Amino acid sequence: MSYSRAFAVLLAAVLAFAPVPAWSCACGCGVFDVSTSALLPTHPGGIAYLEYDSLNQNKNWGGAKRGSDGDNADKRISTNFFTAGVQYMFGRSWGIMAEVPYWNRLFKTTDDDGHIVDAVHSAVGDIRVRGVYSGFSDDMSGGVTFGLKLPTGDYTYPNFDRDTQIGTGSTDLLLGAYRLGRFGESDWNWFANVQGDQPMISAGGYRPGSEVDAVAGAYYGGWRPGGVLVAPTAHMAGAQRWRDSGPLAKSGDSGYRRVFLSPGLEVLAGPVRVYGDVGFPVYQFVNGNQLVASEQFKLNVGFSF
Repeated sequence: MSYSRAFAVLLAAVLAFAPVPAWSCACGCGVFDVSTSALLPTHPGGIAYLEYDSLNQNKNWGGAKRGSDGDNADKRISTNFFTAGVQYMFGRSWGIMAEVPYWNRLFKTTDDDGHIVDAVHSAVGDIRVRGVYSGFSDDMSGGVTFGLKLPTGDYTYPNFDRDTQIGTGSTDLLLGAYRLGRFGESDWNWFANVQGDQPMISAGGYRPGSEVDAVAGAYYGGWRPGGVLVAPTAHMAGAQRWRDSGPLAKSGDSGYRRVFLSPGLEVLAGPVRVYGDVGFPVYQFVNGNQLVASEQFKLNVGFSF
């Protein structure tokens, strides 16, 4: 079997990772758990990084269009995501990845008396630990990832709904595949990455929906003023999430599919790498009524060693 065909088989396996019920998920208040070219491993050694993401969900959405604000008791979910991560490739074939998130979240909703109330919570989120295998080719241009999402995040904060908690309370199996390449002999490069998240053990009467996230994009690597790589990037990122379940789940208002377009910029100066992008929704479909954002922001600063 050729390497390209093997990658296609792995990609198909990940896309089939979750069961096939209705398209859905809760409020969709996470961020895409999928790396762009800046964090895909291309050589032995490691990178440590800090990432900041911002998501302000303040528009009620029903199906594929804007819904009436009166149809949703929740009014705003605004989250600052801080992530400390490290990945290390021991050689050409094997490596590890780990991410420790910390979230700060504002939740504005309607109480039982019809009043709009605010709650703010900050806590460590669910830690992700994964292995990497990139031994399919000599240039490490593709590989697979596998690991666990651990139930380390707080899911018992009294003022949050179960689907807006910082932690899910579940232990999830993670499986992914990625590929990098070049367009002929040009300075244009492409990348693709897909990640599946399958909850295996749930807690507290709530089971989050299975999810698949994917990204495909390109960047220009021929601009190096003063020896510093300045690479404009653009990618499409999509997510499919199935319905939540359990007695504390709002299954009718959970689950979605969405596509984001994200222009960005990567700067590489010696061991320091800075990457940022802004994502804009191209298509969104949600079950029931859910809060969505008009854009999402990402900034990642890494140091190679």
